[in-house]
Amino acid sequence: MATLRRMPAPSRPETHPPLPAGGPANAAWGISGIDADFARRFAGAMREHKAADPRAKYHRVVLKLSGEVLRGGKSGDPIDAATLEKVCAQVKEIHDLGVQVCVVIGGGNIFRGLNGEQRGVDRTTGDYMGMLATVINGLALMDCLEKIGVSTRVQSAIPMNQIAEPFILRRAMRHLEKGRVVIFVAGTGNPYFSTDTTAALRASELHADIILKATKVDGVYDKDPKKFTDAVKFDSLTFIEALKQRLNVMDSTAFSLCMDNNVPILVFDLGDEHAIRKAVVGEKIGTLVKN
Repeated sequence: MATLRRMPAPSRPETHPPLPAGGPANAAWGISGIDADFARRFAGAMREHKAADPRAKYHRVVLKLSGEVLRGGKSGDPIDAATLEKVCAQVKEIHDLGVQVCVVIGGGNIFRGLNGEQRGVDRTTGDYMGMLATVINGLALMDCLEKIGVSTRVQSAIPMNQIAEPFILRRAMRHLEKGRVVIFVAGTGNPYFSTDTTAALRASELHADIILKATKVDGVYDKDPKKFTDAVKFDSLTFIEALKQRLNVMDSTAFSLCMDNNVPILVFDLGDEHAIRKAVVGEKIGTLVKN
């Protein structure tokens, strides 16, 4: 009677470079087989995002955009296509430097909760309407960025799974590590909190190097430069100085959150077509507020 012999399983072709002998994956955890294959894939994914350009002073930033920056000048459209493209081109410019970019977008070009209250809309309802406006703006940014070759994810503080991911801190950090721009919409998910507060909160959670607050003014002044010709611009300020002089940098909740968590704020004018890149590489622009 013939003896049946077990045939050896065909060897699996190696598709990834081997881990170095005694490397941390094998030595620290003693993994092999499927686990080692996962480790190789994970290590490869971690290398997908190129290192930041040495010119970049900041490597992880939160860009705070007012919804008003998307409004068309002559057309008056809530989202002007040409303006949107200019903003996205600036985001792409710093993304190409290898900077990890988060964007927090407002909704004032569509609906502002405080204005709704003046029209008889309940404050809580108005704030939720404003949050939905930020979702529209965020999707517009995502669509434009994807079309110019920037991989982008939208995360919402209010669950709406068909159109955006829920905000999950570790997932957001993973997107950044893989070189994706992450857009945070729907504010904090709670009424009575501004998108400035959202920017301060996300920057604190993600350990961002700085908040880049893009506005229509080229910095912080001691008084309104549109009303007073003798207004003086500050190149830099401490949080305490800004509080003492009652300077309107951000709302008080957002400002105190940045001060407590040591998150600097750079206020600058988005009108310059390379303003965001100049801010990231440390050129003299706007007003820096820090501890």
